[in-house]
Amino acid sequence: MKAISYSRYGSPGELTPVELPKPAPKPDEVLVRIHATSVTSGDYRARSLDMPPGFGLVGRLVFGLLRPRRKILGTEFAGVVEAVGAAVTRFKPGDRVFAYPGAKFGGYADFAAISEDAAIAHVPDNLKLDEAVAISFGGATALNFLRDKGGIKSGDRVLVIGASGSVGSAAIQLAKAFGAHVTGTASSGKRDMVAALGADAVLDYTSSDPAGETDAYDIILDTSGSATYGKYAAALKPGGRLLLVSSSLWQMLAALIARKTGGRKAIPGYAPERAEDLRFLADLAERGQFRPYIDRRFPLDQTAQAHAWFKNRARKGSVVITLDTE
Repeated sequence: MKAISYSRYGSPGELTPVELPKPAPKPDEVLVRIHATSVTSGDYRARSLDMPPGFGLVGRLVFGLLRPRRKILGTEFAGVVEAVGAAVTRFKPGDRVFAYPGAKFGGYADFAAISEDAAIAHVPDNLKLDEAVAISFGGATALNFLRDKGGIKSGDRVLVIGASGSVGSAAIQLAKAFGAHVTGTASSGKRDMVAALGADAVLDYTSSDPAGETDAYDIILDTSGSATYGKYAAALKPGGRLLLVSSSLWQMLAALIARKTGGRKAIPGYAPERAEDLRFLADLAERGQFRPYIDRRFPLDQTAQAHAWFKNRARKGSVVITLDTE
């Protein structure tokens, strides 16, 4: 089978095509013929080892100390079930599925095998495979921070910093689905995109600073890695939560030890890969309340170009990689 591999950390040019044996599913596994995968921040960091300040050693321990431990990237993929193991009961050949292997990767290939108990779910009927592929990373991250860490509820006022990326664009839609009033920040060229996702208000971060507001938001979700509790505490209502999706080690430590008043909180962390979250997101998508925003699509043999575009400041939403499935 065709795959895209890399053997050392570095630029997008390290990603090269290879031929590998087609995997055979174990008794509890589903073999998926992949139609689409993507470039997420997880793929970018694993390829480049460009980590938030303070996490360089952690990155090497996770991805491989001297060279990549897993050579086929792809934190999310979507496709059609080709075969199932003898013990599989929830999927059958021909099912359209999307999966979120996360740091186990494997999406940059014609086929991947994944346990039926892992983060895998059926694709909603109203989405194409090259749309459904982008549900997982952005959607599951936004869902975990907003619902599980942030306790979002109807009527909350929510600020999404960095609303035009894959996580931010998902967060706008999910917060609206939970009944919140949502403000998003974006550059002037991306304001229309954020408004079209359903934001009640859009702030141009080059000319407006929501940190100067007082008691304005129940939840502030930062995807940019620029927020600190010291800067945004005043903008939180009493009991408000600052959710740090992306942050340096020093930001995390500062948030945890900062003196807080009025029940305000700063919550860093990570989002796990869970099948129940994918099913929840698929249900929202089927009801028209969530649709991944796709910026560009690249064929598998242009994976290096897809990675280069991922870091372009003009990017909006997700970057998808499509495979020739003929």
